Amino acid sequence: MRRISNYRILLETLAAQPGGLAGRRVVDVGCGDGRLARSLVEQGAASAIGIECSPRQLAKARALPPAAAVTVIEGVAEAMPLPDGAADVMVFFNSLHHVPPAAMATALREAARVLVPGGLLCVCEPLAAGPFFELCRSVDDEGEVRRLAQEALRDVIGHGFALEHDETYCRPIVMADFETFRERLVSANAERDAAFARQDADLRAAFARLAGRDADGAYTFDQPARIMVVRRA
Repeated sequence: MRRISNYRILLETLAAQPGGLAGRRVVDVGCGDGRLARSLVEQGAASAIGIECSPRQLAKARALPPAAAVTVIEGVAEAMPLPDGAADVMVFFNSLHHVPPAAMATALREAARVLVPGGLLCVCEPLAAGPFFELCRSVDDEGEVRRLAQEALRDVIGHGFALEHDETYCRPIVMADFETFRERLVSANAERDAAFARQDADLRAAFARLAGRDADGAYTFDQPARIMVVRRA
């Protein structure tokens, strides 16, 4: 299993597909602060629309200076506020497992609706394994939702989508300190604030125990992950 960042493997995998990103209309579902959408345009996409439902993340996205051909809109994966055929490429970047389990299949049907025929859906998802998963599960145990996200992806193969690429890899996560870790988790889900308040000492101890350190003194964690690319039939 190779060790590579989510961002690098996403760009590498998309570049390997016929046509790559050049001139494509991209939708980033669960876009967070919108930085990935901006980067995809910088890498050659014609335009990028980010869809996000978290008020905290939307505020971050809207605080950034405007970027040409990049738009961030409020919405959810299971009811995308976009017309049919609005995208050539769609990305779920660490976001499918955040969709309510009962809505995951609907979200993937929405992906098929918004993609043009032959359009690509690229999904990067963390697996329920590794040191970072162990650290995070005390705050929010995502084991079940991560498993369900993998099942939802499996179920679309041959049902509107054809598999183009499937790879498991090890994603390195680097953080300056415990507060960076806390902000990372709470930004995705504000309800996690309470868990940090209850377990502060235990979480700090687990953070120190499970982390590695790099040459610059930053804290590092390995997170097994999977990237899949499927093409709309």
